[in-house]
Amino acid sequence: MLEHQLEPARPTLTRSLGTWGVLFLTLSVATPASSVFVIVPGMFQIAGTGAVWAMLLAGVVCVATALIYAELSSAWPAAGGEYVAVARTLGPSAGFVMLGVNMFNNLLFPPVAGLGVAAVLGAVVPGLPPVPVAVGVVFAAALVAVLRVRVNAWLTGVFLAVELVALLAVAALGLGGAERPILDFLTAPVMPIGDGLAPASPTAIGLAASIAIFAFNGYGAAVYFGEEMLDAPRRIARAILAALVLTLLFEGLPTIAALAGAADLHTLLTADDPFGLIARQLGGDGFAGVLAIAVVVAIVNAIIASVLAGARFFYATGRDGAWGRPVDPWLASVHPRLGSPWAATLLVGAVGIACCFLPLSFLLVLSGSGLVAIYAGIALAAIAGRRTGATAHAPYRMPLYPLAPIVTLLALAFVVWTSWADLEEGRPALIATAAQIAAAALYYRWVVRRRGGWSIHPGLEPSG
Repeated sequence: MLEHQLEPARPTLTRSLGTWGVLFLTLSVATPASSVFVIVPGMFQIAGTGAVWAMLLAGVVCVATALIYAELSSAWPAAGGEYVAVARTLGPSAGFVMLGVNMFNNLLFPPVAGLGVAAVLGAVVPGLPPVPVAVGVVFAAALVAVLRVRVNAWLTGVFLAVELVALLAVAALGLGGAERPILDFLTAPVMPIGDGLAPASPTAIGLAASIAIFAFNGYGAAVYFGEEMLDAPRRIARAILAALVLTLLFEGLPTIAALAGAADLHTLLTADDPFGLIARQLGGDGFAGVLAIAVVVAIVNAIIASVLAGARFFYATGRDGAWGRPVDPWLASVHPRLGSPWAATLLVGAVGIACCFLPLSFLLVLSGSGLVAIYAGIALAAIAGRRTGATAHAPYRMPLYPLAPIVTLLALAFVVWTSWADLEEGRPALIATAAQIAAAALYYRWVVRRRGGWSIHPGLEPSG
């Protein structure tokens, strides 16, 4: 059953963040530079210059999803994020399934990102061991995340500025030395075939679009900071939509610039590090080295922001009574001086450090296609909320309803279809997500419900 029970004696999160602070943290989770340097190269190899069309299509989908996030977060700006909205619209069992899927997302991103730091730094300091570097980065990120959230907001804002300046520098280099007109990417997209180029197929563009959806993800992370945001119901939608717009801009502009400025398009499209290649060709080795350091800063920044978001998620699960005693009170602990969920932060850091010793391929499969389940859950929650009136109190209402949830669900159906056809990565990831859903559903039925259900905090009450 859904009910709200407060324990007045227990310290709660303090509202101290404005729109800018939440925006800095959210953009840091989205990490445009990491997406450009790590994810976009795969889109080039699949769809070539058709990646531009793929980003446009993915942008439409992400706008729809961001509108859903904005409405649901405006209704329930709770640290629990998506599971709160799903539980309050589709019922507690569906909410707990969302909690279970999101638990893996929040725990596995820091080690996955940490294991990539040594590879990026290899251009500057060759031979760095991936595991010790990852352990050090995740450990340091967890320690920083224990500090006051306002301090972290400004710290991530500084790191974010470095990241965005680096992306603008890449964009300026590529556009300044443009070798081909940008319009060609829309009118005559090409993709690499063997040693040459051929017209980009709709299938390749569609597959790249499904990757681009993941590259743009992160704008919804604003909801995890909702209980620390001043006047969150009225301001959080603005932070979510601004984060998406800036993500689209700072990922799309360098991508187009690199395609326009490449001296040899085939070489760029098939390179493992196309943006580093552009940086070396147009800016020299020194600039490429500085750029590699900026990308590492972006990854570290994303890990800090993800630990912050994950800590608030686990804090909410403890406060909402998801695990039972003695775990719940421990996870819901708030540091009396720093105002941070210190125990949940240390949990995310400790699990992240332990996962650094696991193979990266296993972590990627374990993380599954959780984003598909999360997006589907909030789309259905938005529909149910409108039908039952559960979201009627939300200050923000998405325009052109029900267009956004319909577009999201259709896009997700396509992503599932393309992922299932990928026997090496896509299908195992979908199976892993299905297993997470089943495990969460069974845990709710046999453990949580037998305890009498759980209370779900809506994130609306003023705190501290």
